[in-house]
Amino acid sequence: MPWSLGSVVEPNLPTSGMMNAMGVGVDLVDIERVERLMRRHGERAIRRLLTERERTYCMNMPRPAQHIAVRLAAKEAAYKALQRVGYARAVGWRDSEIVLNGDGSPTLQFHGLAKAAAARLNATDALVSLTHSARSAAAVVILVGESDAGERSAVH
Repeated sequence: MPWSLGSVVEPNLPTSGMMNAMGVGVDLVDIERVERLMRRHGERAIRRLLTERERTYCMNMPRPAQHIAVRLAAKEAAYKALQRVGYARAVGWRDSEIVLNGDGSPTLQFHGLAKAAAARLNATDALVSLTHSARSAAAVVILVGESDAGERSAVH
C-alpha cells in the first residue's frame, strides 16, 4: 500500500518485494565549461548532447547553460550507473533523457542502448537528484530493481 503523510500519497513507491540498487552514478559539471562549449560550438553541440525536449526546456530558461550542465551531469551519472553492462560504453548522450514529472521532480527516460542496458540490469526505475549553484551542477542517479525478499543484487 502506498504511504501517506496527511493528504500526500506517493504512488511510485514499491508496494511489494524489495527494491535493490542495480547501479549508482554521480557526476559534477562546471557551468562555465558549458558556457564556453555553447560559445564555441553553439547549437550543433547542444543538438549532439540533448534530446529535442531537453533543448527546448533548457533554451527557454534564463540561464540555459546551468540547466544544460545539470542534464549533462545526470546523463554522465546514468552512464556510470549502467557500467555493470559491458556494452554500456556505447551508450550515447541522447540515450538518456531528463524529463520533469508533473510535480517538477526529475526522472530519467532511457532510449536505445541505455534502455537495453537498464533492462539487462533488471532496473525498473531511476532515482534522480539534480542540483546546481552559480558555478557547478551535480547529479546522482540510482538505478533500482525489484526482487524477491530473499534475493540481493550484486552491486560492485
